[in-house]
Amino acid sequence: METISNNNILSMILGSGPVVQAVLIILILLSLWTWTIMIAKHFQFKKAMQSTKEFTNLFWETRNLSRIDDSCARLSESPLVSVFRSGYRELSHQLGEQAERRKQGNQITMGNEVESVKMALKRSELDMGIKLEKGLTFLATVASAAPFIGLFGTVWGIMKAFHGLGFSKTSTIQAVAPGISEALVATAVGLAAAIPASIAYNYFSVSVRNFRSSMSRFSEEFLSIAGTNL
Repeated sequence: METISNNNILSMILGSGPVVQAVLIILILLSLWTWTIMIAKHFQFKKAMQSTKEFTNLFWETRNLSRIDDSCARLSESPLVSVFRSGYRELSHQLGEQAERRKQGNQITMGNEVESVKMALKRSELDMGIKLEKGLTFLATVASAAPFIGLFGTVWGIMKAFHGLGFSKTSTIQAVAPGISEALVATAVGLAAAIPASIAYNYFSVSVRNFRSSMSRFSEEFLSIAGTNL
């Protein structure tokens, strides 16, 4: 059984029409950018998971918010660290205002302070969710659009091949086979760009959901500790 060599594929690409070549260039650029995002997100999530594990151990072993804030600077890649710092800054601010109101003899209402800390935690969760999802929309777009872009190039190439058949002296499969095989390369390249993008999107989406769940649980735990300090 004969196999298609790299030289044959390259010759088919170079021998295709300008429209098919433009489609192939677009698909190759999309594929390159997809792999760039995939590699960047892999290292981002790997560091985030490692830092989150260390921060979680630090948080539950220490239970001292001030000491945790001083020690977590090196773990800034963790989404939980960003949530913690937002909550801790708001908690410190509320404690400072409480102390000031006590000096002035004003009445202190506990519900407002807790609600302010809760809102700070929620804002940080949303911001970190957006940061974690950065690039995933592009992966989803490539996964859904690349096969259709490749199919467009294939259809255009087949149309050109059959149009050329009308000017050929022989109406045989040998007359259109080269043109069809060149056109089908566009579909193959489109699938080659879409499949990794689809796999990466699904994988990273699950990781983002896990991080969101971890941030939500941590916010609840932080609030319970903050309530004892207010």
